[in-house]
Amino acid sequence: MNVARTTTEAVEADRRLTTDRLEDAFARWQPELLGTLYYLTGNHEDARDALQETFIKCWRHRDAVGEVDNLKAWVFRIALNAGRDVRGTAWRRRRTALPDDASYLPGRDCAPDARLEQTEQLARLREAISQLRSEEQEVFLLRQNGEMTYEEIAVAVGIPLGTVKTRMRLALGRLREAMAEESA
Repeated sequence: MNVARTTTEAVEADRRLTTDRLEDAFARWQPELLGTLYYLTGNHEDARDALQETFIKCWRHRDAVGEVDNLKAWVFRIALNAGRDVRGTAWRRRRTALPDDASYLPGRDCAPDARLEQTEQLARLREAISQLRSEEQEVFLLRQNGEMTYEEIAVAVGIPLGTVKTRMRLALGRLREAMAEESA
């Protein structure tokens, strides 16, 4: 038996497993990633661009996947960086977000008044999230849209667990205030 051939086959099998693992992760987390990137970038077009860039960056570094302890945190960290890059590029172009289609909202078959109220609440929430400090916004979006634990967020963002909890508490307080002001 040829040792070189066996080694090559083993490397190829590892690469296939890594590729499958990364593809499965993206298929499973795509809605969460897209939602997080949407709130980070401000519109669907930029969020999709950032998602595509995230996949490309992950794919280029797929050989590192075997060494990653928390694949979700690794992917979301790359997504956050891609989202920041896209947001910065959009800002430099002074691009404004296109109006979003409300067809994705839950309850779109409900009465027009209720749908209008949902749309207005979503717009107020979107505005309140955009007013958060970027550090608070990232933690909030990773927790809410990414459904990540505080520990996963700490790894993804590279900050202590206590800082994650503090940023989340501040974000929630500011969002409650903003939504209460709008309701009053």
